[in-house]
Amino acid sequence: MSSRSRAHEDATIDSFRKDPAFAAEYLNAVLADGNQAELLTALRYMATAFGGVTGLADQTALNATTLYRTLSPQGNPELRSLTAILKAMGMRLAVQPDVGPRSVV
Repeated sequence: MSSRSRAHEDATIDSFRKDPAFAAEYLNAVLADGNQAELLTALRYMATAFGGVTGLADQTALNATTLYRTLSPQGNPELRSLTAILKAMGMRLAVQPDVGPRSVV
């Protein structure tokens, strides 16, 4: 990883740590885009900001190794894991109506 991208990662993590509301907005934007790779990257940054994987493991009762795998670029988090991770960060998943045009299938 280049020092430039590392500096960006550190700045993002610091922003999440200082402003949890910003972290929630960021995560909502990533979820709206629907890109799983971006979601996992955001969750890794947030995990670092909110106590690290070891800290999250303690708070979620999930195994640290499982969390590392779940948040890895190849991860595929289960809903219960994602819910536990977000809860440990003081957040939760929510469903909202889409304001765009509806299509009925």
